[in-house]
Parts: sequence; structure tokens; C-alpha cells
Amino acid sequence: MAVAPGVEQASGMSNTTFTLAGDLTLTRVGYGAMQLAGPGVWGPPRDRDEAIAVLRTAVDLGVTHIDTSDYYGPHVVNELIREALYPYPEGLHLVTKVGARRAPDRSWPAALSRQELTDAVHDNLKHLGLDALDVVNLRVGGVEGPTPGSIAEPFGVLADLREQGLIRHLGVSCVGDGQLTEAQSIAPVVTVQNLYNLALRQDDALVDRCAREGIAYVPFFPLGGFSPLQSGALDAVAARLGVPAQQVALAWLLRRSPSILLIPGTSTVAHLRQNLAVADLELPADAVAELDAIAG
Repeated sequence: MAVAPGVEQASGMSNTTFTLAGDLTLTRVGYGAMQLAGPGVWGPPRDRDEAIAVLRTAVDLGVTHIDTSDYYGPHVVNELIREALYPYPEGLHLVTKVGARRAPDRSWPAALSRQELTDAVHDNLKHLGLDALDVVNLRVGGVEGPTPGSIAEPFGVLADLREQGLIRHLGVSCVGDGQLTEAQSIAPVVTVQNLYNLALRQDDALVDRCAREGIAYVPFFPLGGFSPLQSGALDAVAARLGVPAQQVALAWLLRRSPSILLIPGTSTVAHLRQNLAVADLELPADAVAELDAIAG
């Protein structure tokens, strides 16, 4: 397993960093920047000063993994990241994604043609102020799950841009097991970003595969899709431990696999600190057993 050495483990908790492809070390609890845009991930933030403070505080607290995209806003979030953090400190890695765009009606249509993908990579470079992007995830499916079919053509475009030196590493988002295999036949894949949490575990086998192959698995919507009964079970565990339910759900994900990386988002410094504290949250065995049963 490609996990960075030299980090102490806490009672069943895996290391706090994960190394991709041998040369890119990311904090397992990172920061997802989507919520820095305005309502509906559109337009400027409600509080620009607070948005800048969130980004700077994340880095001050040791975060080395910020997830973003130029279609958040659009452009707004990447411009905020550049304003807050450029020139970027050594060791900070920005992970972005392409494969969609924002329409005037604020929808998220696919944008998977060669020209759209090439333009998206260049837009991310320009708005982040970079010569090369650390990781670019190709989003190809719907948020709730993969769309069947080949991803060879769009992933091949990103592989070409990687050969040109514009991208260092490639990932995939909203994909199935076969699509990951197809992508790997074209170029190395270092990240998979899919919907997965305590309640929605359709990717269990893919999570385990990523761990075996040293691929970072990055789940989004850690509290999405819970039924009232499942939410009640999570709330009960959280109340007993005296911590917020979101922290418990995030801590369970960290325990689930050593290659899981988290990107909880927020637009406030207070909530950011709460999210990052999950790295130190130890779940007792009885709590883990109750949480494991939530999806049953």
C-alpha cells in the first residue's frame, strides 16, 4: 500500500497522509472547495473575506489536499483559491476535475468532447495560476452513479494532455469498476471520486480494489442519501460520543479503508476546524459495529 511512512496511527485509524504514485503526498482529510461559491455553486460567495479565511486556515492547519474545479462558480472558486494562496506553499496539491460545464440555467451538462476537455484544462490552469495541474479527475457519470459505456475517448484526451506536461496525474469520477479498468489501460489512474458513505455502500468492492492497487478513493456526499432510520442510528452514536454526526460519519470513512481521502466542504472557518478534527476522532469498537450495520 502506497501510504506515507512515519505517521503515528491512532487506535485503528490509518495514517493521516496517503501518497499517490510514489510522489504526491496528500492529507487524508482534505478540503473540498465547492461550497465557497454562491448558492447553487453559482456566482460569488456570500462572504468573500470568510471564504479567503477558510482557504488560508486550511493550509495553516496542515491541509495539503484541496479539491476544486473551474466549473464551480464557474471560475469563482479557482479564482478565490489563487487570491488566497498564490504563490502556493510547497506541498500543497490542488486536485481539479473536468467533464462538465455550467449552463446559463445553472445546470451541469456533460462536456466531454476533445475541445471541451482541452479548454477546461487550460481554464483551470489559467484561473489557478499554474503551469501544470497536480491531478485532474475526469467526471463521466451522474452524481448518483456511473453511466454505462466506454470512457476511452475522453480519458484518452486527458492522457494526451498529460503527455504534453499540462497534467501530472489522472483520476476518474462517477465511474464503475469496468470503466476504471478501461482507463488504466490508457494511462495510470491515481484517484477515484465517487458517491459513497455509511448509508450508500454500492462501491464497497471498488473501495477495496482501490486499497489493493494503491489508488486514492475520494467519497463525496458523506451524509447524502440517509433514510430517517439511518440518520437516527448515526445521531444516536454521535450523541453517545458527544460529537457532531458529520464527524462520526467522516471518521467511519477514514476507518473503512486506508486509501480513502476525505474532502468535506464548508464556507466557514468554524466548520472547517470541526471537519479537520475528525482525523483525531477514535471510534470505539461498539460504535463501529453500530455504524457498520446502518446500511444493512
